[in-house]
Amino acid sequence: MDLSERLQNVAVLGAAGKMGSGISLLLARDLAMTKLAPENKDKVYRLALLDLNEASLDGLMNYLRAQLLKMAEKSVVQLRGLFADRKDLVENGDMIQEFVSVAMSQLRPATEMEAVGGATIVFEAVFEKEPLKIELLNKAKKFADADAWYLTNTSSIPIGGLDTKLELDGRIVGYHFYNPPAVQKLLELITTDSTNPELKKAGEELAKRLGKKVFAANDIAGFIGNGHFMRDGLHAIAEADRLRDGGDWAPALYKMNRVSQEWLVRPMGIFQLIDYVGVDVTQMILGVMDTYLPGKGLHSDLIDALVAKKILGGQNHDGSQKDGILKYERGKPVAVYELDKGEYVPFASGLAEAADEELGPLPDGYRPWKALLMDRGKKDVLDAHFAAVKAGENQGAKLAMDYLQASRQIGETLVSDGVALNADDVNGVLTNGFFHLYGPINDYAA
Repeated sequence: MDLSERLQNVAVLGAAGKMGSGISLLLARDLAMTKLAPENKDKVYRLALLDLNEASLDGLMNYLRAQLLKMAEKSVVQLRGLFADRKDLVENGDMIQEFVSVAMSQLRPATEMEAVGGATIVFEAVFEKEPLKIELLNKAKKFADADAWYLTNTSSIPIGGLDTKLELDGRIVGYHFYNPPAVQKLLELITTDSTNPELKKAGEELAKRLGKKVFAANDIAGFIGNGHFMRDGLHAIAEADRLRDGGDWAPALYKMNRVSQEWLVRPMGIFQLIDYVGVDVTQMILGVMDTYLPGKGLHSDLIDALVAKKILGGQNHDGSQKDGILKYERGKPVAVYELDKGEYVPFASGLAEAADEELGPLPDGYRPWKALLMDRGKKDVLDAHFAAVKAGENQGAKLAMDYLQASRQIGETLVSDGVALNADDVNGVLTNGFFHLYGPINDYAA
């Protein structure tokens, strides 16, 4: 059974979640486009969407309908080709509505695992908790096709262990979409020596169909993306702890967040990124990595303490950022959490002014990440910026150089430890998945 045949019966576990909804959208669009091809008009396509309760699924269906409509509006030229033999569809609006109708007709929302019945491809997109994934995939196995393929959206859990515990004989791969799946182009494909070769090839093919750029990662906890991100965050936390020297956390966290965003010219500061991912999710990922890579220092007392105090970050239902290590107003950080006092300290309270004075000024000619994102000459600008940082004597420059060196070492270790095949893959994951303007393995800190 090839990929085309398998795509006639697909299931998504955790379909209404943050990751699952995006994966469901990508699949719904692809299956509708496939169904509308002349050679497939008589074939039946089915996408089972499994989640906990009816309310979640109702929200998912509304989301899918709205997003499919937007996608169709941007694909009118393609739809005209697909509907070329439909004399009843003349206006663009009619074609758009027909596409949405076809896509929605293939969806089967359900709360009971029986809906997986006969599925030949099963996606899993639940929380990053190994026992939960094993429990749900074992239940799915009872109803799915005996030869089904399983694609887990794990971002850190080794695939070999899941394969063994689930007794899948190589019929599972790590299929790590980045958040949000409908927008992010990066996909990490994690395989083992035991992975079914057909599944690996099909995984690469499907990723391209879904508009993803694939980077292969070996089966070592954390893989490339989180392998770098988690260690990068731990470096920032360790530096903040050193800066505070037993005093308040807030000024030190502010400094490292600002240095990692502005001096390193990244989309957001490291603690903003941890908030975006979720402080609790960060804790879960660190827990997985620490379990499988013991003795590597993959643990943070600060993260544990924040989670214990319910400082969790993450997003609201409308996509806005929840308060975490930083407090947000209209999407912008305005305060930082002081762990020992159990309250947020506003930047405007004098915290930012004092910390900025200690950091010192940014190099002359500094341009933020957003200004450089689409600039064809950004490499020259970055070269000049980091040359100035390297020559700088203020605290901000020194922290930035230490950070660059740590980030590079993390990237090089991912290669030497066999997580990534080469430096280009490490740099590719960080530039495509985290939108960095440059990869961590560079000459800026040399």
